[in-house]
Amino acid sequence: MSSQDNINYCRIAEAINFIKDNFKSQPSLDEIAEQINLSPYHFQRLFTDWAGTSPKKFLQYISIEHAKKLLKGHQASLFDTAHETGLSGTSRLHDLFITIEGMTPAEYKNGGKDLAINYSFAKSPFGNILVASTEKGICYMAFSEDELISISELKKHFPNATYRKRIDLFQQNALCVFTNDWAKLDQVKLHLRGTDFQLKVWQTLLKIPQGQLSSYGVIANEIEKPKASRAVGTATGSNPVAFLIPCHRVIQGSGNLGGYMWGNTRKSAIIAWESAKVDS
Repeated sequence: MSSQDNINYCRIAEAINFIKDNFKSQPSLDEIAEQINLSPYHFQRLFTDWAGTSPKKFLQYISIEHAKKLLKGHQASLFDTAHETGLSGTSRLHDLFITIEGMTPAEYKNGGKDLAINYSFAKSPFGNILVASTEKGICYMAFSEDELISISELKKHFPNATYRKRIDLFQQNALCVFTNDWAKLDQVKLHLRGTDFQLKVWQTLLKIPQGQLSSYGVIANEIEKPKASRAVGTATGSNPVAFLIPCHRVIQGSGNLGGYMWGNTRKSAIIAWESAKVDS
């Protein structure tokens, strides 16, 4: 690392610590930039290059994580949560949740209450898989080494939902992807919850053809966020629907596989399997 890189790193670290320590006052871009003796313009560019997101977005992420802790377990009302997070009112809290979490604060607080989720386990060429659906479509799909742990992970997404071990048409259509019954893929419906950015990344992943690979940088360019490769990697890694949303088709620009929520050995096997399917 060059001396200038080291200086820039120290500046960004100082800015991050300042945001974490002062998020309740919701500091402006000018106030944060002043702390590290940079103009707002140069600070914005430097922070975005190093952190993969803008100072404003980073402040929002810090704020919403604090708000989520307050809302969990019904520890605070929406008004109190907004006040404790440094927001001017519940309307700003509402806007923040919609932007970052893709749901309202009330929906987050009730953890999927009144939502009925069917789930089942099935075999795939790459091990057992858990698939879950609502009345709108597939909401979760994950490779499963242990059924109890897998169900526990599912329930973290919707802690107050009602669960039934039952296979339905949504799940049957989704599982056709492993038997190569591509005729039914247009019948697969997804019920996804995420931020606008995450949904945009996941939508772009769906466009990668079987047997082909892309990179985080290419995805970032396709969603018109060329400097957001790290954020794209984070959104790809938070994909709640294994295989159907093909995050396994995204690798590093260097050619390395990169990470995979369900293991790099499985990722390599899936890529090879899809390539063989296309060749045949």
